[in-house]
Amino acid sequence: MKARFLQAMNGTLAALALALTAIAPAHAEDKPTVIRIAYPGAGTGGRPLGDSNTYASANYLGALEKEFKADGIKVQWTFFPGAGPAVNEQAANGLVDFAYHGDLPLIVGRSTGIKHHIILGGPRFGPVYLVAPSDSQAKTLADLKGKTLSTFKGTANQLVLDRLLEANGLTEKDFTILTQNADNQKASLATKTIDGTIISPWDLEARGIAKRITTIQRDPKITSVGSFWVSEDFEKKYPQIVQRVVNVLVRTAQWTSDEANRDKLFHQWAQSGNTGYGDYVKNYQSYQLKELNNPLLDDYYRATLQKAVNEAKRYKLIRHDVSLDGWIEPKYLNEALKEQHLEHNWDEYDANGNVKK
Repeated sequence: MKARFLQAMNGTLAALALALTAIAPAHAEDKPTVIRIAYPGAGTGGRPLGDSNTYASANYLGALEKEFKADGIKVQWTFFPGAGPAVNEQAANGLVDFAYHGDLPLIVGRSTGIKHHIILGGPRFGPVYLVAPSDSQAKTLADLKGKTLSTFKGTANQLVLDRLLEANGLTEKDFTILTQNADNQKASLATKTIDGTIISPWDLEARGIAKRITTIQRDPKITSVGSFWVSEDFEKKYPQIVQRVVNVLVRTAQWTSDEANRDKLFHQWAQSGNTGYGDYVKNYQSYQLKELNNPLLDDYYRATLQKAVNEAKRYKLIRHDVSLDGWIEPKYLNEALKEQHLEHNWDEYDANGNVKK
């Protein structure tokens, strides 16, 4: 009887141990082996470098690599020449943990079922230039009606172009629209195979390749906001890692917002080859870095993203509605700001793009 009892107990304990082993990984995954970050773009010729925002700077500075080195966690950055649409393709296949995104591809991804939470804001208020070949006779956007414009379809620049067209009583149907990345846009301006595109103009003008048709400074109705997100799956598994990532990126945002770093920052971004140092100097000479590199998920961020959703639907760039409810998760940002005593480092803006008093 005793032997049978012990045998039964051993069997029960063995089964219990097996069950505990089976469920243990779900509770023991306190850290990943790798953090996969996607960046929508690459440097000239596809070099693995970004530009123009805090997240590119985090990569240049190796900020996240330093944070997780002692944990043995690898930080893997992937730069996609196919930009936002390429990031969405990878995210749909579960190959991305974090990503920086412009508004249109972010919205398209959400509309097609990609599950992620927005945890940080991105660049805002930058200038917009419509550029034509240097010998163009056009003086206004309307003068280009019926001609060929270039944009990178599926990216934030397409939405900026559509806003600009709408502000002038035009739509994409009034033009032939080509899809090109920045390298090809520059080449097409030089060979005069396009009649206009949105791109930084200063180096192109200095080389006699292009001229400005339209210059827009800090127009919240035209410009967009960037976003940084985490996949829902990664967030559920590693919330503490998400917090640490946000802590580092907020610290980096402070660095990119410090006027003492302006020159160093522009030289850093220029390494990608997409935009020259001199262009950054001229593009942002009337801006404070804190205006541009603002990570807050404030009223302006939310209103601008909602406007982008509405526009994407109106311009028939998405088929399904996208709701902001449950999409934006500010708790990691709020904790990072509190921990680093940066609650008042950046101005909060209202829905119209004005500093809150």
